[in-house]
Amino acid sequence: MKIKVGVIFGGETVEHEVSVITAVQAMEHMNLDKYEVVPIYISKDRMWYTGEMLKDIEVYRDFNELKRYAKRVVLTKIDDKFYLQKTKGLFRKNVTDIDIAFPIVHGNNAEDGTLQGYLDSVGIPYVGSRVLGSALGQDKVVMKQIFESAKMPIVDYTWFYDSEYADDCDKVFANVKKLGYPVIVKPATLGSSVGITYVKEEKDLAKAIEEAMKYDTKVVVEKAVQNLVEVNCSVLGNYTHQETSVLEEVTSDEDFLTYADKYVGGSKGKLKGASKGMASASRIIPARISKELEDKIKETSKEVFKLLNLGGVCRIDYLIDKKTNKYYINEPNTIPGSLAFYLWDKVGKDYSELLDEMITTSIKDYKNRSRKVYSFESNILSNYGIKGLKGMKGIKK
Repeated sequence: MKIKVGVIFGGETVEHEVSVITAVQAMEHMNLDKYEVVPIYISKDRMWYTGEMLKDIEVYRDFNELKRYAKRVVLTKIDDKFYLQKTKGLFRKNVTDIDIAFPIVHGNNAEDGTLQGYLDSVGIPYVGSRVLGSALGQDKVVMKQIFESAKMPIVDYTWFYDSEYADDCDKVFANVKKLGYPVIVKPATLGSSVGITYVKEEKDLAKAIEEAMKYDTKVVVEKAVQNLVEVNCSVLGNYTHQETSVLEEVTSDEDFLTYADKYVGGSKGKLKGASKGMASASRIIPARISKELEDKIKETSKEVFKLLNLGGVCRIDYLIDKKTNKYYINEPNTIPGSLAFYLWDKVGKDYSELLDEMITTSIKDYKNRSRKVYSFESNILSNYGIKGLKGMKGIKK
């Protein structure tokens, strides 16, 4: 019997379209001899839909037209089985059941632990990092604080809330000046290079901060690495074992890898060309760094994976000063664009095999967690009478 995999993608996030691209790629490469793929699309207004048509990248040209033909559903649990139920009308009707969820989402309200928390509350097994790992991987401020506590290599930085900037922008400017220009200004909880600005002089700082604050309440400002080389390493596994991919060196004509570099590439806006996702970005594989530095980065990647409680496949991005040969952790991507499959096929693991290992590991982890104690069969409230439930005065000491 085939395992029914519910691939969840989309969501209310500025990375919505990136999620669609990654999910359609993944669905195209799942082993159909082992899995029955059930697409679950979350629209920008947070409605859930399913239907075979959602596997085709072309239908996403018009989101409103798509919603006319797809079935609107909710996820529910009935007698230890998980169903997608049609919600239109007075009565709910089961559309299909699924065995495991596969979140392929990017950005806030999805990748940041929001969706994972919902899946945990329903009780369904799912692929990838759980709530804590997802949240830590999304918030660049908390993430950096954890890296600092573990004495891991990161660039100098400062951060602030939008309210703090509104109250005392001069203090923010002074803290940034201590870092020294140039700097990188980022929203704290976004990915795909959305809202990021490279700032060479103080006169351009306010505009960059305002751009970042369009997307987030927290802003991070980092000291820009000079003589920059950007490399990425993917990690596959769970808390008991980790495996690293080949390293890639990413290239860009800009001061950092932009959204267009990552997802538009040479497609000039054509949907089919853009559907290559991160695989279309300019890169050199393997990265042109020494074997010694490569080994250090791979080992650091495993440490980051465990430290942040990550699972499934992630991609960890690094900044290297090629003159000093120092490397710095930039950030992890808990659900990377294209699931970083292009880094694994270089070591003999094709996309279908990568997806299979992610699903298999998640099922094993779910079975292991199911043996842990999360609640008690006994009900301590059964000893209290109705009067005792009216307030603390009724509880016997």
